[in-house]
Amino acid sequence: MSEERFGEFVLVRRHGQVAELVLDRPKAMNAVSTEMARSLTAACAALAADRDARVVVLTSSHERAFCVGADLKERNSFTDADLMRQRPVARAAYTGVLELPMPTIAAVHGFALGGGFELALACDLIVADGTAVVGLPEVSVGVIPGGGGTQLLPRRVGAARAAELIFTARRVEADEAGRLGLVDQVVEAGRDRDGALALAARIAGNSPVGLRAAKRALRLGVGLELRAGLEVEDAAWRATAFSGDRAEGVAAFNEKRRPAWPGE
Repeated sequence: MSEERFGEFVLVRRHGQVAELVLDRPKAMNAVSTEMARSLTAACAALAADRDARVVVLTSSHERAFCVGADLKERNSFTDADLMRQRPVARAAYTGVLELPMPTIAAVHGFALGGGFELALACDLIVADGTAVVGLPEVSVGVIPGGGGTQLLPRRVGAARAAELIFTARRVEADEAGRLGLVDQVVEAGRDRDGALALAARIAGNSPVGLRAAKRALRLGVGLELRAGLEVEDAAWRATAFSGDRAEGVAAFNEKRRPAWPGE
C-alpha cells in the first residue's frame, strides 16, 4: 500500500485499484478550512487523471467524525471580502469530489454535518456505521448548504424530504438515515471503512471503461426527460462498445475466465 500526501490535511492511500481519499485533519474533526479545501481539490485532480484508480473511497482519520463541515472558527475572522475570496476555493473542493470520473464511495462514521455531509453526498454511494449522524444545519447559522446540498439531497430523497431536512436543520442518526435513503448501507459501529473498501473492491473487479461510462450516463441523465436520457445512455454505450474492455469482457465470458481489463 502506497501513500501520497496533499498538503497537511489530505492523504491518498492506494489499495491496488482502489484509492482511499482520507480527510486527515483530526484536531478539527476534519473541518474544511481554506487550506484543506485546496488540498482536497489537488488530490481530486490527481485522482481524476489516474487511469489506474478504478474506485475512490472517501474516509476520515478522526475516530468520532467524518467531517463537521466548514471551518467556522476560520470564517469567524473573515471579512466579507475574505468570504467572497474563499467561495471559489471551497466550491472547487466539493466539485472535485463530485466530478471524479470513477465510482466513489463515502465511508461515514460519527458526525457528517453541513459541508461534511455534502462531501458524502457528492459520492455515488454512502456506507455509514451505527454511530453516524448526518444533516445539513446551515440555516441554523444563517446560510444555506453551499457545497451542493440543495441539489444533491433532493436527488437522493425527493424535494419534500430534502426541504424538511434542510429547513429544520435537524440531525439524523444512522438508522433513520438508512430508512430515509440519506445513506445506502448501515453497518456495525467501526465498520464503515471496511464495508466501503469491500464494496469498492467488488466494484473494481469490473471494466474501468464500463464503470466510468456508466457513471457518466447516470450523472448526466438525472433530471432529463426520458428520451433525452436514453440519448445520453446511447452515447455512453457507444464509448464502451468498441473498447478493448468490451472485447476482453466478451472473450473472458466465452473462455470462462476472469477478464484482464486493458482499461481502454
